[in-house]
Amino acid sequence: MRNLDEDTITQAVLARLADTPDPRVREIVASLVRHLHDFARDVRLTEAEWLQGIRFLTATGHKCDDKRQEFILLSDVLGLSMLTVCMNNRKPAGCTEATVFGPFHVEGAPHYEDGADLANGAKGEPCEVSCTIRDLAGEPVPGATIDVWQADADGRYDVQYAGLDQAQGRGVLHSDANGRFRFRTVLAQAYPIPDDGPVGDLLRATGRHPWRPAHLHFMIQAPGYETLVTHVFRKGDQYLDSDAVFGVRESLVGEWVRQGDGSWRLALRLRAEPRGVFRLGEGQFESREAWGGSESGITGAGYALDDALCAARGA
Repeated sequence: MRNLDEDTITQAVLARLADTPDPRVREIVASLVRHLHDFARDVRLTEAEWLQGIRFLTATGHKCDDKRQEFILLSDVLGLSMLTVCMNNRKPAGCTEATVFGPFHVEGAPHYEDGADLANGAKGEPCEVSCTIRDLAGEPVPGATIDVWQADADGRYDVQYAGLDQAQGRGVLHSDANGRFRFRTVLAQAYPIPDDGPVGDLLRATGRHPWRPAHLHFMIQAPGYETLVTHVFRKGDQYLDSDAVFGVRESLVGEWVRQGDGSWRLALRLRAEPRGVFRLGEGQFESREAWGGSESGITGAGYALDDALCAARGA
């Protein structure tokens, strides 16, 4: 086809896709072409702006390495990551909402025994996290794999420190025969996403801040259940309503409780459901005695991670 113009070019490109062997590839690429062309027409894209966009994407690729994924970060700040999470993690009413994975998960994190110190030298105020995983009938869910990672008091993940040769603030645990696990770490703090690259330039150009509210990352897997990727956000954080990556959901906000010795404690209660639906909802803090601890119990209402494997609210 020759003599194409702005009114005929889109159909010409779509026609070239007609013989794409994989129908899903054809569907995705065709939709991408239509939306890109409509975008260019909508904003009356100039050649200079087109070139600037090409350079931006090129710089985004150059910023990626084995410890940083600038394209994921770009997807995050545009809300595309969270949109994809929402579309692919629809849950029945009352079940947990997932949230974004984030760019700082590391495969092969060290495995720890129950009660271990995941901070491993990370800066911050001491904190203890305890959790029980049960099914809807109240029976324990043993053998779940829990991947945890977080930033330190300076708002940095271990992989952001040049030359650091050990994991800090991350690790893998397993629920015991009673469905319980616990670990020591440091208090989660708000932090800015990396803004020294193209994504930071975009945020500044659009008048946005780079901050994320304080949170812990959890990835929970158990035989027969879907994988949960979620956060628990700190109640009261100033960035809960303006998370740079749009990841906050009210049901994922939890309360860290200050203890008499100045440390912090977060108690989580998880419920399992065979179909693998996860939920995070309000509940009561579980006492130390309930999971065999010798220290004083936690009193008062709080938030419970009834998310790894679903339950009715208040169960």
